[in-house]
Amino acid sequence: MTILVIGATGKTGRRVTAALDALGVDHRPASRNSEVRFDWFDDTTWEPALAGATAVYLVPPALTLDDAEVAAFVPRAVAAGVRRFVALSARGIPEDDGRERAVRESGVDWTVLRPTWFSNNFSEDFFLAQVLGGEVVLPAGGDGAHPFIDAQDIADVAVAALTQDGHAGVVYELSGPEALTFSSVLRQIGEASGRELRLVDVPPAAFTAMLVDGGIAPAYAEVLTESLVAIRDGHDAHLSDGVPAVLGHDGRSFADYVKGASAAWA
Repeated sequence: MTILVIGATGKTGRRVTAALDALGVDHRPASRNSEVRFDWFDDTTWEPALAGATAVYLVPPALTLDDAEVAAFVPRAVAAGVRRFVALSARGIPEDDGRERAVRESGVDWTVLRPTWFSNNFSEDFFLAQVLGGEVVLPAGGDGAHPFIDAQDIADVAVAALTQDGHAGVVYELSGPEALTFSSVLRQIGEASGRELRLVDVPPAAFTAMLVDGGIAPAYAEVLTESLVAIRDGHDAHLSDGVPAVLGHDGRSFADYVKGASAAWA
């Protein structure tokens, strides 16, 4: 087995790569910045990355809901000899999402991972600059809570699905073990970092515009905003059982994540 890890420098991809290293499983890390180059928007990079691969950890193009690249890539991967896909998706993705559909209809083994918002967004990107600036701007005021998940738990589930039998044809809904409000999250980060952090509630339309101004595709910006509004309104606090079902234990708590990530806020 040779596993192609797409997005190998990303939050989950580099953790998948490290876990496969530890297991001694043959794998090929690939991204736009890896020794093996893979670019969703340059299909001349696909075949060299796929050469000899029998399984793929598939992280779709970031910051877009466009499914054209994944829909084109999957059959070419199957033709090259891939017999298993583990695809990263997200909680709340529409049921007709073309990226999920592409792997489901591939004709080979597939597993889809639908995690909640990453805890690591506060220390690795997305919210990090705002945390360092002391203000996190979101359409997420109030008492709505969310079970943020540690990217390591996603990676551990992905590695299990890539290397073990029994996960084919399954969609795993993944979450952390507890639902927390954004205010609680920022309080924990503030206590660990010594920073004063403030949650600034903004209207959804203003937040969407802010994302678009930052380079995120409008359709994807709207999905992110809708997800945050659902949290704000108390509709996304439910826990999912995918992590314990696959790993046999609960995922990492947000408090454990904060301890491990504290250097990012120093």
